[in-house]
Amino acid sequence: MVIGINIRTYFKGSWHTGDVPVIRAADHGAWLGTTVFDGARFFEGIAPDLRAHCERVNRSATALMITPSVSAEKMVELVWEGLSGFSKDAAVYIRPMYWAINGGHSGIIPAEGKPGFAICLEEIAMAPAEASTTLTTTRFRRPMLEDNVVNAKAGCLYPNNARMLAEARSKGYANALVADAVGNVAETATANVFMVKDGEVFTPIPNGTFLSGITRARHISNLSTDGLRIHETVLSFDDFREADEVFLTGNMSKITPVTEFDGTHYQVGPVTRRARELYWDWAHSAK
Repeated sequence: MVIGINIRTYFKGSWHTGDVPVIRAADHGAWLGTTVFDGARFFEGIAPDLRAHCERVNRSATALMITPSVSAEKMVELVWEGLSGFSKDAAVYIRPMYWAINGGHSGIIPAEGKPGFAICLEEIAMAPAEASTTLTTTRFRRPMLEDNVVNAKAGCLYPNNARMLAEARSKGYANALVADAVGNVAETATANVFMVKDGEVFTPIPNGTFLSGITRARHISNLSTDGLRIHETVLSFDDFREADEVFLTGNMSKITPVTEFDGTHYQVGPVTRRARELYWDWAHSAK
């Protein structure tokens, strides 16, 4: 799925120019959906938390019973090698990915052995600082570990996210604020979510229904160090309706202010602006 321009692909030991084919029709990943990936970002000459994203794709593979074949250290080395083919001012989406190739007994369980592996580097501009989004509710919910692999960044989870987004957009909104199985707010269809009330920051407590993101953790650390009180807690839709500020965090855009949730309007407030400032300061200082 090409969404940007200027793609480089690492596959079978070499870097290739363009969006090259990497998976076969009979591969377990193509047939039964055993694919995992992660996403990091290169922008302004830096790749914040790149190693953490490479470590997570290996954990995701293990969760899908795929044996990781590339160490995080080697992945980081390969990514920087591939990034050398882009201009220094490019913004690049970094996707390491695995998929199972063979199936074991009955074909359903992935067989032991080396999986497919690729890294896709795709030039995609960072969202402008002033970019914002809107939210609505959706009838679709986040699954639980008992019925899906929510402890992995797995391709098989994303059709459910796509249903959420499609419903939101049919209602005239850009994204969906999504509940867990018991009706509490979990995240949005594409990112983790925070709200601000009376100068304090609140975010849904990780309960096994969504990935507690790497960028989410970075914002919590930055804001806490800056002296703000952060609460990871159970939150309802009404809590968000009563919030002073709402913002999303994720790898693609790092932080996105929310200006409306189902008719409740928000300003892009001081905490949201400070979170963005802190992230960029941290990212450049961590080089």
